[in-house]
Amino acid sequence: MKKKAMLTGAALAVGALLGATAAAAQDPVSVEVTIRADQPGATINPNVYAQFAEHLGAGIYEGVWVGENSDIPHTNGYRNDVVAALRDLQVPLVRWPGGCFADDYNWREGIGPREDRPVRVNAHWGGVPETNEFGLHEFMAFAEMIDAEVYISGNVGSGTVREMGDWLEYMTSDTDSALANERRANGRQEPWTVHYFGIGNETWGCGGSMRPEYYVDLFRQYATYVNIRTPHARRPVIVASGGNDDGTRWAEVLASMGGNDVHAISHHYYTRPRQERWEDKGPATGFAEDEWISTLRNTMLIDDYITSNVRVLDEHDPQGRIGFFVDEWGTWYDPEPGREPGFLYQQNTIRDGLVAALNFNIFHEHAERVRMTNIAQMVNVLQAMILTDGPRMTLTPTYHVFHMYRPFQGATHLPAEIQTPQYSVGDVTVPSVSVSAARGEDGRIHLALVNLDATREAVVTASVAGSTVRGAAGRVLTADALDAHNTVDAPTVVTPASYSASRNGDDLVLRLPPKSVVVVALD
Repeated sequence: MKKKAMLTGAALAVGALLGATAAAAQDPVSVEVTIRADQPGATINPNVYAQFAEHLGAGIYEGVWVGENSDIPHTNGYRNDVVAALRDLQVPLVRWPGGCFADDYNWREGIGPREDRPVRVNAHWGGVPETNEFGLHEFMAFAEMIDAEVYISGNVGSGTVREMGDWLEYMTSDTDSALANERRANGRQEPWTVHYFGIGNETWGCGGSMRPEYYVDLFRQYATYVNIRTPHARRPVIVASGGNDDGTRWAEVLASMGGNDVHAISHHYYTRPRQERWEDKGPATGFAEDEWISTLRNTMLIDDYITSNVRVLDEHDPQGRIGFFVDEWGTWYDPEPGREPGFLYQQNTIRDGLVAALNFNIFHEHAERVRMTNIAQMVNVLQAMILTDGPRMTLTPTYHVFHMYRPFQGATHLPAEIQTPQYSVGDVTVPSVSVSAARGEDGRIHLALVNLDATREAVVTASVAGSTVRGAAGRVLTADALDAHNTVDAPTVVTPASYSASRNGDDLVLRLPPKSVVVVALD
């Protein structure tokens, strides 16, 4: 990556060549930001802030669903505290039932009387019983409870075309067909709207170990019957199972050979502090500054990965018809000591909060193509919004960042030019500050800033080209320790605080504490 005198938004991410010196470790760094409000860009799709809920560990059972006989406060089996927290987050969409689980899932086993549903083994995640107590009707009701759209992942790895077609007809038909009447008999009179439907998941891996050239033919076959079996007015956006990490081959094959039913291509990337071996990712807590910075550097690699794939899409789809969905992203650490490794439970620190904010700043930069992203996952799994412990729960730093960034849902992206020094630890260098700006649906300009430096304050001088700014106020998220986190016993260790900027002539001055996220609305 070429060194630049001035970098725009999240594109400043990786490859800067100059580092800050250790001698100035405690000195504030100076940063300049110019917001180009006169050059509005693409709309930031609200689904950039979507969630992912898989049948994995305590993600569904205990996390969302406790059953109608539970002593935990609930409504019809759904945890009241989790539902309330997710409603306040304004979750736009949820992806379900997986993940790897989706390609070993038969939707029929999750409908009808719960006492008649078969118990299966969750072969992907811990080998534990899957009771199918939480099935299709339970998921769709949950989505309605939190006012979210739905993204269903269909089974290509071990399922059939007929099985998938039957599922779509069961969900969406308003006819007098046997499947539509079966849905009615199971308690849902009106058809559902399935907003997005994924044809397979990670078909390069747990979804079938396929080559893209093989999968693209399967995709065309399955997509044909998704369309045939769904009423025209209710046909979903069809998502093709794409690639991962730095690969572009899946996007190349799908965009060139997939046909008009490729409405979007999925892509997965997980952030790890250590990338040499999958079995040694690094711990969620108890890490030093070298793994603080390596995590932030590695998460910003997604900028280059998106850029490479968008370049492929621009070649084959210059009209911009095909969306690029990062429908699994987030941090993935070593298993928590004493917990079942297959449940993927991990603690969530201020570091994870910064990871979320950095990703949002990058996704905003690519708003024309990146129209959905789904953090992995919603509750109790990987980079979760919420962690539960029996009847109690806590909100994570990642939850708070999602909450702070709510004004960016549906906002219009604005270019933000930034001049920032670099932050270095050992041989790893990242920008000291990341920025994103947008004009919200409320008409105000919203500014998000991330101070990646673990030890130094950043003093940001910000201006809006062609305008005078009177002030700015919002919230800041920060903490003292690198691995500061919330628990059910100490739920407010990392929590947002009120924040306001000062003025220097026509400019705003924002003082960012070390390791912090600041989101403000400009007046």
